[in-house]
Amino acid sequence: MAMDGDILFSIITPSAGNRPNALQNAVASVERAARFAGLERNQLEILIGFDGARGKAPACDFPVRTFSLPGDHDQGHGVRNTLLKLSGGEKILFLDDDNVLKPCSLSRYLHHRDAEMVIGRIDAQLALGQPWLPVFDDGPLVRPGNLDLLCLCLSRRLVVDRCGGWRFRGEFDSCQRNMADWHRRARSVTVIEDVVGIFDAGRSLDHAALSARQKALLDGLVGERGTPLARPAARRAPSLALA
Repeated sequence: MAMDGDILFSIITPSAGNRPNALQNAVASVERAARFAGLERNQLEILIGFDGARGKAPACDFPVRTFSLPGDHDQGHGVRNTLLKLSGGEKILFLDDDNVLKPCSLSRYLHHRDAEMVIGRIDAQLALGQPWLPVFDDGPLVRPGNLDLLCLCLSRRLVVDRCGGWRFRGEFDSCQRNMADWHRRARSVTVIEDVVGIFDAGRSLDHAALSARQKALLDGLVGERGTPLARPAARRAPSLALA
């Protein structure tokens, strides 16, 4: 169980404001993980930045701070940079509004609190051609396509103080370049095999709210099958009860 004290985790979530059900699902997953880890309310904060939109704060028993920010339209990169500056947690997690944390994630990260960068595995089978990221093979761990922000738990000292926040804005490979930079400059890196998140878990919770990547994925499936594939219908987010 975590000790009482200052904020341990800051969850950084950019949102276009068009996926309220997915966003609620993402926030609910954070609450489950926080309860599983035995965190007190003052030990976690969720920061949500709406990119050029006004959004409603999801229901949550842990602190949620929402910000209606000027439209950046840069895949959430500018929003992430703003939220990083506003964050106060010892550790930083990036959680897009269509992803979720696994209940064990924060608990596992607390076991490696001294590491500046913790890399966990995520379930990627809903979106990619492989079940897990990263793939542990003979290639470099930090390489294009093998790592996602959802895999990471990072020290704020590393990301904000030494690396200056979110860099390489406006670049198509901004996420990859930032992850490589953090990995290169981290004073300690721990890799765990625990599954800490699910990629694209909330993509079917809201009507007409697929990202360009998700639409391209469905279009590719249509091309492979040769028959029209219906866009996923909205479904109810799971309850907050611990699994």
